[in-house]
Amino acid sequence: MMTPAEIAEKIVKALDDKQAKDIKMLKTEKLTILADYFIICTASSSTHIKTLTGEVDKVMSEAGEPPQRIEGYRTGGWVLLDFASVVVHLFLEEVREFYGLERLWSDVEEIDVSGILAQ
Repeated sequence: MMTPAEIAEKIVKALDDKQAKDIKMLKTEKLTILADYFIICTASSSTHIKTLTGEVDKVMSEAGEPPQRIEGYRTGGWVLLDFASVVVHLFLEEVREFYGLERLWSDVEEIDVSGILAQ
């Protein structure tokens, strides 16, 4: 079994491989029981969201950590992938701005992903 941090890092790499924009990793474990990490990123189109969703699902399923559920796939503007300890939010830019998850969770630690993206 992978640790929540390992799951989060693997997801960030998968998103980066498929050109997700503005990837943020928030460490939420101290403020909510929902998840240890939230990963938030922006996609350029509904098709891009589907590509990102498919890639994260594939990479994590191959690693033995498939998503417990995927929500919002048909609507296209916001998809949530739930890995229990890690929740991934894929947004179109205007939808991400509207919901402002980073503002809602501004008191949690943001993990610097630059080291993950450089690998």
